[in-house]
Amino acid sequence: MYKKIMVAVGDDASSPLALQEAAHIARANGAALCIVHAVAEDDAEEDSEDGKQEGQRLLDRARNEVSAILPVEARLLEAEAEYGLNGIAAAVAGAIVEWGADLLVVGTKDRRGLERLVIGSVAGRLVDTVEVSILLVRPH
Repeated sequence: MYKKIMVAVGDDASSPLALQEAAHIARANGAALCIVHAVAEDDAEEDSEDGKQEGQRLLDRARNEVSAILPVEARLLEAEAEYGLNGIAAAVAGAIVEWGADLLVVGTKDRRGLERLVIGSVAGRLVDTVEVSILLVRPH
């Protein structure tokens, strides 16, 4: 059913679950898997480099978790820091189009009510932005 699955990961509790689910679906469908992580590009060069290094470490760990069972690609995305969550969602949305993904798997922080309204979420913005199927994975 799906041929190209993209999973967006971060440093939250739901990302490992989203990665496991994406790998399971990719393996079951014989689909390609691409892991992405968006790093906010900051004006402070030192902070930006630290963020890129940490983002790359996160991607490397994620790739190592699933590379034994299926081939995987990993991409570090750069987002405009000034746009906050919108910048991260835009970077992921752009990667979906560029890579040609037909499914996005993303974890949620499971915010509800006023907290979600005030803070928002990347997953919520992606639901409103991208034109491919999205699987939202909640933390246990």
